[in-house]
Parts: sequence; C-alpha cells; structure tokens
Amino acid sequence: MRTPRRWEISFPRDLVLDQDEEWCEVRIGGRNIRVRFHDYHVIYECPGLYEQLFDDVLECVSPRVVRGLLARAVADRGIAPADLRVLDVGAGNGMVGAEIRALGAGTVVGVDIIEEAARAAARDRPGVYDDYLVADLTALTPEQREELTARRFNAMTTVAALGFGDIPPAAFTTAFSLVEPSGLIAFTIKEDFVTDHDVTGFSRLIKQMLAEEVITVIAEEHYRHRLSVRGDPLYYVAYVARKLRDVPADRTG
Repeated sequence: MRTPRRWEISFPRDLVLDQDEEWCEVRIGGRNIRVRFHDYHVIYECPGLYEQLFDDVLECVSPRVVRGLLARAVADRGIAPADLRVLDVGAGNGMVGAEIRALGAGTVVGVDIIEEAARAAARDRPGVYDDYLVADLTALTPEQREELTARRFNAMTTVAALGFGDIPPAAFTTAFSLVEPSGLIAFTIKEDFVTDHDVTGFSRLIKQMLAEEVITVIAEEHYRHRLSVRGDPLYYVAYVARKLRDVPADRTG
C-alpha cells in the first residue's frame, strides 16, 4: 500500500545512528517535532505517518516477506488458510494483520502494549482483527491469559519488533506458549540479533529452542528489511518454524 505523502518529513542524514537511535523531524501542528522511530505512541496518533515513513520512504518490506513465507509454508502442508487462527504479536496499526488477513486467515487477533496502536488499527484498518488486546505479555492478567488461550491459536506472527526492547525474549516465549503444538511461528529479526555477538538474548533463545527441539525451522529468508535514514540497507532474517512443544519453564522468564 502506498499512501499520500501528507506529512513533511526530514532526516538527519549527516549523522551516523544505530537503528534504535534513528529519528526524523515531522511537521505537526505547524511545528517541526523530532520523533524517534520507536516513539510509536506519537507516530500512531498521526494518521498515515507510519505507512509514509516506513512503507513509502524507507521501503520496508517485512510484512510482505512474512506473508509470502507463511503462504508457502501453508500451501506446502496442505493447510487451508481459513483454518489459521493467528496471534499477531506487536500488532501496531495492523500492517501485518492486513497481510495475514489477505492471505485468507480465518481468525486474526492482535496484541500490543500501547493503547495508541489499538486505536490506530481500529482507525486505519477496521475489520482486520477479530479482537485486539492491549496487554503486557510479560505480565498478563489471569483474565487476559484466559481470553487468549480460549482462541486456540495455531499460528503466530511478530514482525520487526524483536530485539530492541519492544518485545523482549520473555514476551516472545509467553506469546509462543499460547500457540498449540504443531502451530506455525512466523517472525523476523535483525540479522545482528542471531549472531554470537547478540546482546538481546534472542540468539541464545532461538539456538536453545532449536537444540531442545522446541521448534523446527521450515522456511528462512535473509532480506533487506528497509533503508536506514542515510539510505543504507538494513538486513533481517525471516523465519517460519513449526512448534513442537512449549518452551521449558526456565526459559520463559
């Protein structure tokens, strides 16, 4: 989806910034406001800004990459897309949910930690989600856990949200526990976070899940996630894995 460029955006192209330090200036209400890319509560309150910034200007392709990998995995296994009951983790304003719904998923439920994300999804993509829960996955209430468990998810997606503190390993494993055995887990992660130099904990977690036969990877793709503010490529890895069993209790945080 390409959106009209309704927002005036400028980038600090003379600075060398790490990905989680990137920012831009946006003209909002007659003023130039500095917005960090992780200031989602600000970005989501501006209709179309997220799409213009990431999808249009910085050419983010991750939602489409995950849809493609998941579509192939489903087709290869003879699964009817309508039978998918998907938990979209870090759902944001629904860009990933829209791709999964377009794939034909029968049920899509979003979860995100910030209220602005839920409002943006309802505003920009009404009807994409069957339900959208604002919750901290590291501290679900009994009622929230019961509500999610009752959905009997057989698939989970989380796109471009791992490794920067937005979704820590403990939140990922909680969401993972809500998916039934043999379910499909589709996620993307920055290439640096699956190396031996990773400090986020995800490289270790993924290696442990593979070694302990918690998951088996059935599809993998290294790709350009988007451009940086300086126009350099940022590379990620997308995975589709099949869940074999729950993560051992001492890994769940």
